[in-house]
Amino acid sequence: MTLQFSLGPVAPETIDTPCVVVGVYENGMFTSAAARVDTAAHGAIKRQVESGDISGKAGTATVLFGPEGVVAKRVLVIGLGGQKSFDSARYQKVSIEAARALGRLPIEAAVSCLTEVDVPGRDAAWRVRTAALAADYAAYRYTATFKPREKSAQPELAAIAFAGSSDATPGLEQAAAIAEGVRYARELANLPPNICNPAYIADQAKAFADAHDTVSCNVLDHVEMEKLGFGSLLAVGRGSVNKPKLVVLEYKGGHEGDKPYAFVGKGITFDTGGISLKPGPGMEEMKFDMGGAAGVLGAFVAAVRMELALNLVCVVPAVENMPDGDSYRPSDVLTSLSGLTIEVLNTDAEGRLILCDALTYTAQTFQPQVLIDAATLTGACVIALGKHASGLMSKHDDLAAELLAAGETTLDRAWRMPLWDDYQSQLDSGFADVANIGGKNAGAITAGCFLARFTEGQRWAHLDIAGTAWDEGRKGLATGRPVPLLAQWLLDQANKSK
Repeated sequence: MTLQFSLGPVAPETIDTPCVVVGVYENGMFTSAAARVDTAAHGAIKRQVESGDISGKAGTATVLFGPEGVVAKRVLVIGLGGQKSFDSARYQKVSIEAARALGRLPIEAAVSCLTEVDVPGRDAAWRVRTAALAADYAAYRYTATFKPREKSAQPELAAIAFAGSSDATPGLEQAAAIAEGVRYARELANLPPNICNPAYIADQAKAFADAHDTVSCNVLDHVEMEKLGFGSLLAVGRGSVNKPKLVVLEYKGGHEGDKPYAFVGKGITFDTGGISLKPGPGMEEMKFDMGGAAGVLGAFVAAVRMELALNLVCVVPAVENMPDGDSYRPSDVLTSLSGLTIEVLNTDAEGRLILCDALTYTAQTFQPQVLIDAATLTGACVIALGKHASGLMSKHDDLAAELLAAGETTLDRAWRMPLWDDYQSQLDSGFADVANIGGKNAGAITAGCFLARFTEGQRWAHLDIAGTAWDEGRKGLATGRPVPLLAQWLLDQANKSK
């Protein structure tokens, strides 16, 4: 279910709603909304705080049912943690927990006053946008491959109204667009590989383009790519009956003749590792190896929905990496679209092999002003940064700074890693221009260095989202990252040109 959002002034003690949400800090300090509700309810919240039933610990949720003196049928009190240490990340956390708590109640609508809480360095539009995105994220349910269930007789949360004035309206509008992009990415990545194969991604892109006058879609099949010389990309897909596709979406929201911004996303719809077969445990998570593709497609959707005044290209190399009698092998030498030859030392380092051809094609075909790729590229990046930050690599300090700032704004954070030429020697080969792996040391960086060889002359950045694209475990879902980061970066570029 897609949550509906609205915005307006709220008197929390008199609003007629199934539930009103207010916040309390750990030291017993009330937000203004909580204080108003408490006064109207003759100290109902204060008594719960004094008894210890409301601790104020960040993210805790306590429901007061039908407190006398308050029109709302329920009051949901969310703990905000320590007041002095309250920051942007805490605000996002409590917003998510508030949405989860609302989702557990038998209600169809609620009013949140958390958007009135002061967040250092953030304005009202940011607070509303972040709260709406957090609520939409918490409300997402994957149902595509479950048996259809009868509609529950119990009401389900369908709408949240946020307290705020009209100056926060842009934040709400942006949230609706970015949330749609995040859902698009999550749904695509969560689908199983027997459904979401290269042809399926191509079909979804075509359907989106057909529904929007400003968007066009072109799909290259394996025959067309072979004629053009996609030797590296096509080698990865040789072992699969699901033939590779190169999906190209164009959005014309800017002036005719303006160079586009370009996204490229790794679209390995399932990764067995090929002949260099992965271990069995955890291999089911390799349906998420198209998280980069899902992320750039989601960011594209968000940009179109925001009607940004810029031109944007989104290129997705969609490939399945399978072992077969025709699979490519360790020690094969491939000729990439750029002409550089590549010695394959490990067929499980396949993401960079499809990206290098896609990056070359994008640069040659569109001459973009900026080229950014996103990929679930290396386990080494997960070891380095864990599940919280994406790895960012770029030789362009200004571009890196822009992307880092966009990540901080959206809390879809990245951390810059070096892309120094010192690491390039690890990719030396005795049989080709470059090897596809650089050994155990600095694996995420050498993967970025490999891609850098195919982006010479481009204003380019690489996002390794191997740790951030999905949650671990058999029930872990796709996160939709880096849609918020990329959407914010595009929004920043559009605002610059105004």
